Amino acid sequence: MKAKLNRAVRFAAMGGAVAGTAAAAAVAASPVLRDELRRFGHLARPLHPREPGAPVPPPLPEGRVVNLPGRGEVFIRDTGGDLPPVLLLHGWTLSADLNFFAVFGPLSQRHRVVALDLRGHGRGLRSPEPFSLEDCADDAAALLEVLGLGPAVVVGFSLGGAVAMLLCHRHPERVAGLVFSATALDWQDSAQRLVWRSMALFEVALRNGTGDGIAERVVRDIVEECPELEPYADWATGEFRRGYPTDLAGAGRALSAYDGRPLAPGVDVPASVVVTAQDQLVRPQKQRELALAVRARVFELDADHTAPFNRGREFALLLAQAVEAVSAS
Repeated sequence: MKAKLNRAVRFAAMGGAVAGTAAAAAVAASPVLRDELRRFGHLARPLHPREPGAPVPPPLPEGRVVNLPGRGEVFIRDTGGDLPPVLLLHGWTLSADLNFFAVFGPLSQRHRVVALDLRGHGRGLRSPEPFSLEDCADDAAALLEVLGLGPAVVVGFSLGGAVAMLLCHRHPERVAGLVFSATALDWQDSAQRLVWRSMALFEVALRNGTGDGIAERVVRDIVEECPELEPYADWATGEFRRGYPTDLAGAGRALSAYDGRPLAPGVDVPASVVVTAQDQLVRPQKQRELALAVRARVFELDADHTAPFNRGREFALLLAQAVEAVSAS
């Protein structure tokens, strides 16, 4: 197991498409890649045996499956009611539950909150078509139509931010405002692009070569930083395992090629950006560039990309403020 994991880490760090001295030079020249290698090394620490428990989730809204005519079935969480709608779009390799379990409560006090699992993620739609961010945006628009909701404030975390931007561009009648968090306007920076492509390969290599070890390691690191999440560790591990490797890899590649710069001038709805100021996956500078491009109000949280987990309460409250700022505009 450890040997397989180490091979997977080395393969991912190289990006699969670069080799030998060229890869070493790229790593040496890039602080982003060096940070990722340190992150992978930390993740690769040996797992210690633990007694498995029941996968008991944290408090969550009602979940159900909704048919989107001509598209397929999607799994959603929905707080219900007649309050102004908020649509939550989660990040790469996550599910809506994992990304937003701490958010549903604070947001539902003043909004009807709906979240769906994106294609290939969590319980999301499994399609024979290659993964595309555009399809995810069209799924979200179809969901709002089926539920009779909209325009909605659309919240996008990480990958979900790219989907939110495309949703606004392709279906502007469904969007009342945008809230971005831990995401960027583009991934055209070569080092950042290589990181995302490498992580897609890393994910597939681990899931195919080491079973469920990656999910256990991610959850272990989260619980170490936030011990109060220990009761939900087995649930979180199970949620991480739900993703479909082919689509997760496709999502990583799609995100690495995403460029929202041509779309930004067309954003004519209120926007907020929650910047994760210690983020090692999406650099804070890139997040602030997004805010500037869409003329957004900025809210800063001194946290890493894992803020929805290990800083859940703070993240949820700040996200709620960002939503209210957009709703009041």
